[in-house]
Amino acid sequence: MNVHANNAQLKNPAELSFAIDTTIRKDSITPNPQTLVDPKKGFVNLFETTTIGGVTGTRLNPMAVSFVQSYIAKYGKGLRDMKKWAKPYFDMIDVILTQHGLPKELKYLAVIESGLRYNAISWTGAVGPWAFMPAAARQYGLIVMNGYDERLDYYKSTHAAARMLTSLYLKYQDWLLVIAAYNCGPGNVDKAIRKSGSRDFWRLQYHLPTESMNHVKKFISTHYVFEGEGGVTTVTREETKELMLNNSSNLKEEELKNSTTYKITGRFNSAVIIKYIDMEPIVFNRYNPGFDDTIALNGTYELRLPAQQMNLFISKRYQILDESMQLLLKPGNTQ
Repeated sequence: MNVHANNAQLKNPAELSFAIDTTIRKDSITPNPQTLVDPKKGFVNLFETTTIGGVTGTRLNPMAVSFVQSYIAKYGKGLRDMKKWAKPYFDMIDVILTQHGLPKELKYLAVIESGLRYNAISWTGAVGPWAFMPAAARQYGLIVMNGYDERLDYYKSTHAAARMLTSLYLKYQDWLLVIAAYNCGPGNVDKAIRKSGSRDFWRLQYHLPTESMNHVKKFISTHYVFEGEGGVTTVTREETKELMLNNSSNLKEEELKNSTTYKITGRFNSAVIIKYIDMEPIVFNRYNPGFDDTIALNGTYELRLPAQQMNLFISKRYQILDESMQLLLKPGNTQ
């Protein structure tokens, strides 16, 4: 198989030791009952919703606790070791996902699909870091033929995966359903929705193939290992709405009274805004929970700032947007 020049700057993962079994199988993790007397034990921090960063730091759904606990116990070390050698891959994937307006955390899907190995092959015949079957690969722009398989190309396959994830999100508007559909196809997710009468993953999960139900939980578990918390891609659509609504109460009455809102459109970057308006990041995040995630998903945001900082922002908004875009397109960008 042909591995393209785009991969030349990255160390071949085949030379790396990765202890996690990423083979897709129809199984589930059976937790040890002795370790689950109190499912929240050992996961106290996962149940503390932070007041900064919007849905970042979100509460772990109770229905996922036992799975996440068992998964981390089994695979946590291998995932933590991956942090040491996977940065070049994550940096590249981050840039591509951001270019497509997708949350960067979706890179963890490649972790559970293949362990980031370009030559991974699942038991179903899916190939490459994003585990594409031939038909899906061709549908999203990859060339697959004898002696030449672009599923092995990190750069091209990541763009194809981004196109597929975008298509699935337009259909479901819910990242957990997107992860499920990526694994078992939209047809199976649609069937689960019909049988359960719900679009909530935690209600319809048992109508999905077992491997797909667990695939979503593996993604959540991996996200927690790498990020230390949940995020926009680890909660349902309704949970996201609830969290964003709750976070709007972070401001005191006086702060609300002395601040104003301004609807912005474009790929603004919070770090650039903060630099120009001279505001502490923790304060900016309190006024604007989930800013970067929402901008990445929707391209718009109802920015809220104290009056003085808002005047600064409005006067320099074009300069801020220009610098935000330069940062977005910068090679090796991890923002």
